[in-house]
Parts: sequence; C-alpha cells; structure tokens
Amino acid sequence: MENKTYIDGLIENAKKAQNLLEDYNQEQTDALVKAIGKIIYDNREILSQEAVSETGLGVLAGKVSKHDKVTTSHWAFLKDQPSVGLIEVDEVNGIYTYAKPVGVVACLTPSTNPTTTAVGNAMHAVKCRNAVVVSPHPKAKNCTAHAVSLMNKAIVSLGGPENLIQSIEEPSLELTNELMSKVDVIVATGGSAMVKSAYSSGKPSYGVGPGNVQIIVDRDYDNYPLMVAQVMGSRLYDNGMPCTGEQALILPREKADEIIKIFEEKGAYMVTDSADIQKLREAIFLKGFNGPINVDIVGRPAAEVAKYANISVPEGTKLLMTKLDKYGSDEVLCREIMCPFIRCFVYDDFEDAINIARTNLFMEGAGHSSGIYSNNDVNIQLAGSQMPVARFMVCQANSNVAGNTFSNGLDPTISIGCGSWGNNSISENLTYKHLMNKTRVSFIIKDAPNPTAEEIWA
Repeated sequence: MENKTYIDGLIENAKKAQNLLEDYNQEQTDALVKAIGKIIYDNREILSQEAVSETGLGVLAGKVSKHDKVTTSHWAFLKDQPSVGLIEVDEVNGIYTYAKPVGVVACLTPSTNPTTTAVGNAMHAVKCRNAVVVSPHPKAKNCTAHAVSLMNKAIVSLGGPENLIQSIEEPSLELTNELMSKVDVIVATGGSAMVKSAYSSGKPSYGVGPGNVQIIVDRDYDNYPLMVAQVMGSRLYDNGMPCTGEQALILPREKADEIIKIFEEKGAYMVTDSADIQKLREAIFLKGFNGPINVDIVGRPAAEVAKYANISVPEGTKLLMTKLDKYGSDEVLCREIMCPFIRCFVYDDFEDAINIARTNLFMEGAGHSSGIYSNNDVNIQLAGSQMPVARFMVCQANSNVAGNTFSNGLDPTISIGCGSWGNNSISENLTYKHLMNKTRVSFIIKDAPNPTAEEIWA
C-alpha cells in the first residue's frame, strides 16, 4: 500500500473520531481523559515489561514507576482544568474565552519512553477534544501499539469514538514525514533530528531539546546525604536515560572530596586514571566530539558501561563518576550522556560555578533544566537569573522538572519545552493549553478611559 494512502486512512479515521467529540461537554471529555490514563496505570507492569523487552533499554522498576507518576500526576492536574466551551470570563476587559480543539495531533514518541510518552501526550490532547496519531520509534512499535489499543478500548467502553488514538503500525521516516504534513499540530519528543524535522514540516510544532543537567552545590549547603540520595535516585532512574537526570556536579573545591566520598559509600565509583577516562570518551562517543552517543551504552547499567569501555570497577557499582578539569567544547564528556555517569567539577568562586554550568549548557543542553543545592537566597537568585534554562530546581531532584510530583508547582508533562535556547517554540512544560485553540469574544468596555496621546506620552 502506498504511504500516502495509508497515512490518509489514519487521518480520515482521526478526523471522523475528532468530529464526534465536538459536542462533548467538559464532564464527558474528562471521563475519556481519566479512562485512558487509568487503563495505562492499571497495565503499567505489562507495558513496562514489553517496553524493556522490545527496546532493550532501561529497567523494569523505572518503567513501572514512570507509568505510575505520569498517569497519576497528569490526571490530578487535568481533572479540574476547564478545556471545553466557555473557559474564562474577564468582566473588567469584556473578554469571554471559548476553548476549541486544534484537530488531529501527531505525537512522535521515542524508544526511551515509548508508552509513557504516548499516554502523557494523549491525555493532554484528548483533554481538548483532539484526535491523536502516534508515530512510534521503530524499535518500540509493538509496546506503543499495545498502549494505544488499551487507550482506545477505554474510550470505546465509555461510548466514545473508535480510532480517537491511533498508531502507525510499521513506522518509518517516510511515513512519519507524511504524517507530519497531514496533521494539524505536531508534538515531537525525541532526538534533535526528529524535532528539527517536525519544525521543518510546515505545521505548528512543539519539540523538546536535549538535556545536560548541571547541578551547583553552594558552599553553605551541608546536607550532603540528602543531596546524594536525591541525585543518585534521579540519575540511576531507568539506567540514566531520562533527559532530566543530573549530568554534572559543580562542587566547592574544599568540600568536593567529602561529597564524593558519600557517593562512593552509596555505590558510586570514581574513575581517576587518565587512561580509563580516555577509554570512556572513546566508548561513549565513537566518532569523537561531534559524533552521536554510542547507542550500545544508552540505558545500560554502570557496570556494563565500564565493561564495554574495558574498565575494571568494584562489584556492585551503581554509578560512574569522574573529575574533569576542562569543560564545554574542550571536553567531550561534558555532553549529555544517557547512562549512569556523573562528571564533577570544582570551583573557587561562586561566579566560577555559574560559568562552568553556563559553558557546558551552551555547548549542549541549553534551555532544558539545571539546579542548585543552596540555602543562600542571593546565590540562588543570581544563578537562576544567569542560567540559560527554562527550569532551575532548588534543593530537589532534577527529575522533578517534569512536574510529575506533588512537591513543586511545575505543570506535569512528558514533553519538556526548551525555548529558543533548545530551538523549541515554548520554554515551559507542554500541556493541554498548547493543544487548544481559543476564541475570544470581545465586548466594548463600558465607561472605558480614553486618554489622549499627550496623556499617554507624558
């Protein structure tokens, strides 16, 4: 079957299903959103097993946890939000705002989080009465198709339309490009090439940028056990694949050894031999500085990465670490690395810490997120004002940037916008608000002031 004919069939099915939602009220719409989230939550273990088995990436416990967090946090956030019909009345300015669907949304999903990305984007899209066509990574097509099938089952069980959520059965670059040219909006979660392709499609697109999380530890901060626990928990999550994982620690020189010792007590291994560090460079980036990351180490445990690089590490090693003197474009290991590996830098002045972080981010990862462990509000505000990121986390695990926790106020998402720094259209967490058209009904403001030009320019 010709690609155009196949994609046209998906689009036709999606439009028919989406048209049937036009008359849904808020209660009916929310029932669908809850149902698709709940059925993925209920099947999180089998979907996680399928994702690990099919892709060979990550760990089962991490996948299960992510399904849990994404579905529950998304529903908790979405259930009370207005997204149908009249959603806002501004009596002062005489504006009534009505929410409308955008239509058919293409969701491009990665192999690293295939089923969680599908359900997260679907919940936000259906919240605004849109249809969804998922373009899965070829290495995750079966588990993604299963998740989509479950979500449709839940929709139909409530009397909703069939094919509201669909998935390309045999994904390819050609089919994905064809899909992007036919839908109304694109949400691209994956590598930079995918995001660039989405933005080049000619259709409204939301993409994500790469992460390269830099964490500054301030001199005044001393709760090292808590910090180490949070960093390791976040960095080891799903074998270090999430873009939200901490990549670099920037430590005060006089405290560095004390902090690193606590990491070592918790299962980290500090690679100190220069020859071994060079082995890591060559194993992780096979084609040098400008080459892609070696897919054979992505989502692999620390011990396997060390073995691949022919480095001997103690039994039970959970995390690889190393100290680096150079940063930014002078050191390839300053790039984002999607496995349990953290690089450490030391600083003398706080401004030096900010400079190290900024340099690494502008080399790769600007716009995404970073953080600080500090009790000094002046330093927190200084770093926050200077860091080129959309989210700057204070004394918390950087995995919290996705908002899939109830401990901060960030909107829950599976797609993290990185602004112009990361060549993205938004510098915030993508939610249903970005998948909604709005009609603003404007009235004349009674007794509105009508200042003269002279009064305005005075």
